[in-house]
Amino acid sequence: MDFTEEQIHRYARHIILPEVGGIGQEKLLGSSVLVIGAGGLGSPVILYLAAAGVGTIGVVDDDDVELSNLQRQIIHATSRVGSAKVDSAARIVADVNPDVRLVPIRARLDKDNARAIIRDFQVVADGSDNFPTRFLVNDACRLEGKTLVSAAILRFDGQLATYKPGGPCYRCIYREPPPEGHIPTCSSAGVLGAIAGTMGAMQATEVLKELLGIGESLSGKLVIYDALSVTFRTVRVPRDPGCPLCGDHPTIADLSAHGSTANVCG
Repeated sequence: MDFTEEQIHRYARHIILPEVGGIGQEKLLGSSVLVIGAGGLGSPVILYLAAAGVGTIGVVDDDDVELSNLQRQIIHATSRVGSAKVDSAARIVADVNPDVRLVPIRARLDKDNARAIIRDFQVVADGSDNFPTRFLVNDACRLEGKTLVSAAILRFDGQLATYKPGGPCYRCIYREPPPEGHIPTCSSAGVLGAIAGTMGAMQATEVLKELLGIGESLSGKLVIYDALSVTFRTVRVPRDPGCPLCGDHPTIADLSAHGSTANVCG
């Protein structure tokens, strides 16, 4: 494609990177990413992908902006409390980068719609805050052959991983969702707002790397961040031959076993 003068100025810092260049920027403009949740993690992911020029960004969220969201969900504002989060996100993305088309999907992912929604995008970024949704997204991505970049935050901690076709999946780490109420959530245990920015920016970086095909993928690894001690640990995650989804003898062939999911944003 031929860049306009405005695009050359907008993406100049990308274009001068040998690993990106004009070809890479063109690739980003033609790419598509689905972001699950316009919350704490989804906010920085959406903003950085839009700023980078990812051409199509789908955002799945069925919630409205609440005052308690604003401590960490930086894509929203006080003036938009009560608005649909997907509409709030679309408004900001339009201001950030007119090259980007945001597709608002005001829905709750479930076993009936997850695969159809995910199917239209190249990469999925999961910023949900509950185990039912994380397992649903993982299973749907694996069944659709999509790369999944997943992050999670709680209190002062964060985790980040990439799950690619042929590599380990989320179920290789956590076989089944824990019993309801067994693991605290951000709403019950709290979260330092800036942690969402730290992990969301890293998540956006991994999405961009996957779209561009540069650097070392996080597939097969789990990054663990402790903000209080300012430490990052990377743990290797091998594919589990006994995994019911991606193992040698998989038993999960569809999403029929999934029940309802909770609110998807952190």
